[in-house]
Amino acid sequence: MRFFKKGKLSPRYIRPFEILDKIGDRAYRLELPPDLDRVHNVFHVSMLHKYLSNPSHVLQYESLDLLPNLSYEEMPVQIFDRKVKVLRNKDIGLVKVLWRNQVIEEATWEPEEEMKHRYPNLIDFVDGYGGE
Repeated sequence: MRFFKKGKLSPRYIRPFEILDKIGDRAYRLELPPDLDRVHNVFHVSMLHKYLSNPSHVLQYESLDLLPNLSYEEMPVQIFDRKVKVLRNKDIGLVKVLWRNQVIEEATWEPEEEMKHRYPNLIDFVDGYGGE
């Protein structure tokens, strides 16, 4: 949940984990690291990706600081684009935000006023970006 908007959770693929055992036809128990001890370790097959071993593949894993309700707070890293959405009777400034623990393809367009209110030090970058 970000900016008080409810929405569907998007799955995050962190890294490969060892399968401890198969539960029924469609579930697996995984060996999770200690920092994910509050996460249930049984997953449906639809939540898993097959991993093909590759010696040249180096995995980078950043641990998440989980809150007691097993969520984590997204923090903006960078604003790298700006646009104005024109509606019938008003214009809405939007900024494209790169979030921590996400790749650039998952950057989102957020309302500029909301970002100014929540993260005033980050918005200073937009003024220097060459926006309006």
